[in-house]
Amino acid sequence: MFDALKVKDACVRWIRDWFEENGKGCNAVLGISGGKDSSVCAALCVEALGVDRVIGVTMPNGVQPDIEDSVKLINHLGIKRYNVNVGPAFEALMAEVEAQLGGPASTQTHINMAPRLRMTALYAVSQSNNGRVVNTCNLSEDWVGYSTRYGDAAGDFSPLGGLTVQEVVAIGKVMGLPVDLVEKAPSDGLTGHTDEDNLGFAYAVLDKYIRTGICEDPDTKALIDRKHVQNLFKLQPIPHFSPEI
Repeated sequence: MFDALKVKDACVRWIRDWFEENGKGCNAVLGISGGKDSSVCAALCVEALGVDRVIGVTMPNGVQPDIEDSVKLINHLGIKRYNVNVGPAFEALMAEVEAQLGGPASTQTHINMAPRLRMTALYAVSQSNNGRVVNTCNLSEDWVGYSTRYGDAAGDFSPLGGLTVQEVVAIGKVMGLPVDLVEKAPSDGLTGHTDEDNLGFAYAVLDKYIRTGICEDPDTKALIDRKHVQNLFKLQPIPHFSPEI
């Protein structure tokens, strides 16, 4: 049985210890999307470090339809906010890339460019505020590679990297975060679809498989296994050549 309160307390202690060793007195800086992962990460950092050491950054690509959810979470926690609109940078960079390509960039290029620009913005804010960047990905997303390498998959430390979606939701509830944010259908905010639409299976099914090894539907199991193997490289250090000297 998952004990959300016990795990929450342990994660708070882990964050404190990490900062003592890797950034004593530094601030935690993270992108606030208004979903469960950034909400729970922000709340954990506030409890671990104090409200004055957590900075939330909203980063719409032009217009973010659910920006009010991000603002709601920031106001709920009382943390400092920066708003960095990556839209102009996205349009300028995409135009330059497509000019060099001599035609439209791929759909995946369009999807992944915004998260990578957002991470650039996060590190800019962080380095100007004595910060450390929070990776907000959870175990379920990492398991099947549902993240952008050097985009939302980047960061200096990862509070949720060992927690499934269902476990993150449970921690959010035990911390008293707004239920509508904690239970909000996860979406990349880029394609107009939910994560589960894009993945082809529900997080509840994935989480059960991760924790128990059980997946009743053989086709879904095969799909999860394939995604897991294909995306393991995202979780590993960059391979490097080691000469025999």
